[in-house]
Amino acid sequence: MAQFDIVIVGGGHAGAQAAIALRQAKVAGSIAIVGEEAEPPYERPPLSKDYLAGEKPFERMLLRPVAKWAELDVTLHTGQRVVAVDPVARAITTEDGATIGYGDLVWAAGGHARRLGCAGHDLRGVHSVRTRADVGRMIAELPGTRQVVVIGGGYIGLEAAAVLTNLGQAVTVLEAQDRVLARVAGASLSRFYEAEHRAHGVDVRLGVTVDCIEERDGRACGVRLADGSVVPADMVIVGIGIVPSVAPLLRAGAAGDNGVAVDAHCRTSLPHVYAIGDCALHRNAFADGATIRLESVQNANDQATVAAKAIAGIDSPGYDAVPWFWSNQFDLRLQTVGLSIGHDAAVVRGDPATRSFSVIYLRDRRVIALDCVNATRDFVQGRALVTGRVAADPQALGDATIALKTLHP
Repeated sequence: MAQFDIVIVGGGHAGAQAAIALRQAKVAGSIAIVGEEAEPPYERPPLSKDYLAGEKPFERMLLRPVAKWAELDVTLHTGQRVVAVDPVARAITTEDGATIGYGDLVWAAGGHARRLGCAGHDLRGVHSVRTRADVGRMIAELPGTRQVVVIGGGYIGLEAAAVLTNLGQAVTVLEAQDRVLARVAGASLSRFYEAEHRAHGVDVRLGVTVDCIEERDGRACGVRLADGSVVPADMVIVGIGIVPSVAPLLRAGAAGDNGVAVDAHCRTSLPHVYAIGDCALHRNAFADGATIRLESVQNANDQATVAAKAIAGIDSPGYDAVPWFWSNQFDLRLQTVGLSIGHDAAVVRGDPATRSFSVIYLRDRRVIALDCVNATRDFVQGRALVTGRVAADPQALGDATIALKTLHP
C-alpha cells in the first residue's frame, strides 16, 4: 500500500492550492494529489470561456507546469477516482482497487455536472461543461453543428451561449425560472443579461420546462418542452449546477448532505480529514451566517490555505474570506464581490445602457454585495463596503459621481 503523510483528493484549484500552501507553510512530509481527471491540475473557469472559444491553449491553463510539482515534491496520481475512505485505517481506495494510506486527508474532489433526469439525457450530442474532456468533445462536434440548445441560464450556460454565438452557432437558452441568473443576482442584472443575449441573436426562453431530449439515429436532434413544442438542436449543453462529490466521505460517517460539513478550519467530523472547495459545507459570515457551499476559485484557494495552516499547526482565525466571482460574456466582464442572498434592496449605480454599471445589494441598509459590469473601479472600491458591512445612503451609492471609497467610514 502506498503511504503519504498528506493525501489530497481532487486535482482542481482547491487541491492544487492545498499542496502549494502546505509547502509554503513549511510542511516537509510527503504529499500526493489523487485526481479523477487524466490531466494535471488546471484552471476550470476558462472551459466555458476562452478555451471553448479556441483562444486559450490548454498549456496556459495549467496551474503549475508539470515539472513544478516534482520540484515541490508533490506526487500526482491522475486518472484515479476515489471510491472509499476508511477513517480508522486512514486509507482511501480508488476505483481500480488501489489503496493509499494517509496521515491527513484533504478532500478537494469538487463535484460532477448535474445531469438531466429525463429521457435522452445520455444521448450523443448532449454535453456538460465541467472538464477538459467535456469541452474537447464539444469542440470536436462543432464543425457539424449549427443549432445549439443550452439548458440552464446560470453563469456556465450564458458563458457557453455567448462563446458559441460568437462562433456562428444559432443558440437557444432554456431557463426554468422566470429570469436568468436567478440564483446568484438580482432582477435588474438578470434583465440586462437577457437583453444583451437577445441583442446578440440568442433565443432566450424563460419559465420553460424540459420534457425530454429528442433522438435521431442515436443522437440528440432536439429538446421537447412540457408544452409539446420541440426546439431543434444539433448539440445540447446542460448547465444546471453540480452534484458535490462527497459520497465516499458520507459513507465513511462524515457529517453532511449536499456537501460535507466543515468547521472554520475546514475540518470534517472525521479525524484527520479536511474538506475544501466546491464540496465543503461551511458557515459563511457573508451569507448572514448560513451554511452553504461556494463554487468559486476564491473559495477553493482561501479554504485550501486555511486547511494547510491547520495541518501545519499554525494558528489562524479560520475561514472568513469575502466571496468574489467573475463572468465573461461577449464584451461584458461581470465582477461580483459578496453574496446577494437575502438582500432587501438593490441600487443600480450608473446607466445600464452604457454597458458599464453596478448593482449594489443591501440588507438592513448595509452593503452585502456588488455586481459590477465593466466597472472594475466599483468592484475594487466596493469590496471594503462589503467586508466592513457598511451602512450607506442608497442615494449616495447610486450616484456614480461619488467614489465608493469615500463612503467607507
